Amino acid sequence: MHKLLLCALLLCFAPVLMADPSVDQTKPLDLKFTAVDGTKVDLADLRGKVVLIDFWATWCPPCREEVPNVVAAYKKYHDQGFDVIGISLDQDKDKLLAFTKDHGMVWPQYFDGQGWDNSISKSFGIDSIPAMWLVGKDGKVVSTDGRDDLAGQVEKLLK
Repeated sequence: MHKLLLCALLLCFAPVLMADPSVDQTKPLDLKFTAVDGTKVDLADLRGKVVLIDFWATWCPPCREEVPNVVAAYKKYHDQGFDVIGISLDQDKDKLLAFTKDHGMVWPQYFDGQGWDNSISKSFGIDSIPAMWLVGKDGKVVSTDGRDDLAGQVEKLLK
């Protein structure tokens, strides 16, 4: 019983910004690609901003449930230095483009049509989606759990 209470207390008072220990937090994340719309994306160019890297797919119900939260955070904080990069595990480009347009997802999306074999998600060891990583102004991953109070985490990182 005491162990359970201690675990509950630790979870309640643990810092909001936690990262997966398998993610190297000692150096900036290296991420470059050409987005589905032809835009060149280089995470290094976004230093000084807080960036959400959203690994997702249109066919994933929990991913779709997160879209309103991501869009709301983007609208609220974009002018303050928050950006989003989507890494789509979709296989149908037209569905991806229609979905992002219909839901106001105006940020760049990586798409290679490979689904779970998506080259970027595979290189970062993503094995479940949605996976939402927050990158601090220094380019380093500060949280691999952007789903937990995204707006609150972004607000803290922007300060």
